[in-house]
Amino acid sequence: MRSFSTRPRALAVLLAGTALAFSPLGGQATAKLPAEQLNDCFMPSASADAKGGRGADTREVSPAEQKAIEARTAQLLKAKAARGIAVPQGALAAANVPVYIHVMRDAAGNGDVTDTQIANQMAVLNKTFAGQESSAAANTGFTFTLAGTFRYNNNNWHKDKQSSTYRKQTRKGGANALNIWLVDFSYLGIATFPWDYSRNPGIDGIRVNYTSLPGGTATNYDLGETATHEAGHWFGLYHTFQGGCTTTNDSVADTPAQGSSTNGCPVGRDSCSLPGLDPIHNYMDYSYDSCYNQFTPDQSTRISNMWTAYRA
Repeated sequence: MRSFSTRPRALAVLLAGTALAFSPLGGQATAKLPAEQLNDCFMPSASADAKGGRGADTREVSPAEQKAIEARTAQLLKAKAARGIAVPQGALAAANVPVYIHVMRDAAGNGDVTDTQIANQMAVLNKTFAGQESSAAANTGFTFTLAGTFRYNNNNWHKDKQSSTYRKQTRKGGANALNIWLVDFSYLGIATFPWDYSRNPGIDGIRVNYTSLPGGTATNYDLGETATHEAGHWFGLYHTFQGGCTTTNDSVADTPAQGSSTNGCPVGRDSCSLPGLDPIHNYMDYSYDSCYNQFTPDQSTRISNMWTAYRA
């Protein structure tokens, strides 16, 4: 996740509580991991400065759990292939993803975004996942269709309080549906991973700071790329600096190992002694929106495998 202030490392607490009254003011629909690690966000250590100094956007995955996830994914893919649910070798699990946008305003209407901003955000998702921002970018084969926009007036939800409660009450669709909650919090975004869906489907999706949508006010992060970054996690991608300067790194072979996250767009940055410069233009780093321009072919393959294993 990307957050607005650097903080010491600590597991974020998913706030629980009684259900709050809410009023949807619009909405038209057009479309065995450790239980203690189900939180979907954590604060990084000071040495892992996050997006613009704003904090990390996924729960922490240890090297041991990362290994277990890879093994579990392989088992699921094998089992699904035996049932005829598989992607031909060399192909991708291309699919159209229904997207539900939840605009979490306060009682005075603060935090609202325009339909034009939402349309522009959808255009960014379709452009980035189609590899249209760079000749080096991979086309993942995934497209996105707005399935519904829902607006709520609730002071607590607007500030992302009782997030587990409001997500469970408002989430739409199944494992294949991307729910995006637009809120006002100290982060740029927070995402859940696909392998956690079966354990807690009600909170599956991404939370995005409403100021990061195209035309928003989040300086250096106002081109809509936060949603792309968080959707990458939702599809099963790690940060490019996952695990630091190690051969395992982010479980993707064609993203050079990276010792720490990027801030800004420092061309030629090399934070790791292993081969290759830092992939600062990759959507899964913490670079400025204007610096981003690609997913790699192996990231595209991972997205395809994770979709098949956990969301198809």
